[in-house]
Amino acid sequence: MWHVKDEIAPAVLLVVDFGGWYRLDSKTSNDSSSDLTIHHTQVSLLKDVIVPYTHLLPTLHISENKKRHTLLYFKGAKHRHRTGLVREKLWDLLVNEDGVIIEEGFPNATGKEQSINGMRSSEFCLHPAGDTPTSCRLFDAIQSLCIPVIVSDSVELPFEGMVDYLEFSVFVSVSDAMKPDWLVSHLRSYSDEQKDRFRKNMAKVQQIFQYENGHPGGIGPANLDGAVNYIWKKVYQKLPIIKEAVTRERRKPSGVSVPLRCHCT
Repeated sequence: MWHVKDEIAPAVLLVVDFGGWYRLDSKTSNDSSSDLTIHHTQVSLLKDVIVPYTHLLPTLHISENKKRHTLLYFKGAKHRHRTGLVREKLWDLLVNEDGVIIEEGFPNATGKEQSINGMRSSEFCLHPAGDTPTSCRLFDAIQSLCIPVIVSDSVELPFEGMVDYLEFSVFVSVSDAMKPDWLVSHLRSYSDEQKDRFRKNMAKVQQIFQYENGHPGGIGPANLDGAVNYIWKKVYQKLPIIKEAVTRERRKPSGVSVPLRCHCT
C-alpha cells in the first residue's frame, strides 16, 4: 500500500485510528528508510476523520439492562505488538483480582456468546491498547452498556467534539493503571448512581456508533443519528480548516520553508 501513499495523502481519509500510520512497515524493511513512512502531514487530525470500528455484539437497550455482578471484564489476546506491552502488564496485574474476569479469546463465532454474557454482566469493560490504540472492543462495550475503561495517555476517538466520552467512559493514565491494586480500587470508588448515569448517557449515543440503517439489505437512506451521517458531519466540519491550511500554504513566499500543517491541496 505504501506506493500509493502520496496519491491518497491529500484526500480526507477515513481511519479507525492513527495507530500504525507513523511507523515503518516492519514486514518490508528493517532500516530507517523514510520512503516507507507515512509522515504526520499525510495523515492528520486537522484533515482526516476517525471513524468507529464496526461493533460485533448486538445492542443492549437500557430497558433490558440487568444487575451486573462482575466489576471489570476483558476478553482478547494477551500478547500484542506495538503498544500491546501495556496490555500484557495489565493482564498480569488484574488476572487474579476478585471481581475481575480476564480471558483469552475473541468475539467470533465460538466466543461471541461468551463476550455478550461477559460484557452485559460487568460494570466496566477494560480497553487497553493492542496493535492499535482502539479496537472494536470499545464499541462492543458501548453497545453492551458496559462502561469503557480506556487505559491510554494518548488516544484519538471518533466524533470528538460531537460526543463527550467523559459522560460515559473512565479514562486512566498508563502510569496509574500500572500501580498494583490501583485500578480495581479506583473502579470500586464509583457509586451506583454514577454508574447508572454513565449507562444512561451511553444509551443516548449507542446509535451514533451503528452503521446499520434498519432497512432490508441496508438499502435505503442512512440513519440521521447513525455513524454514516456523523462521518459526513465530521467531514463537513473539516472543510473550513482544510481551506485555511491550503490558503496558508499558497501565500507562502517563494523560497521560504515553513513546516507543513497537513498534506492539503
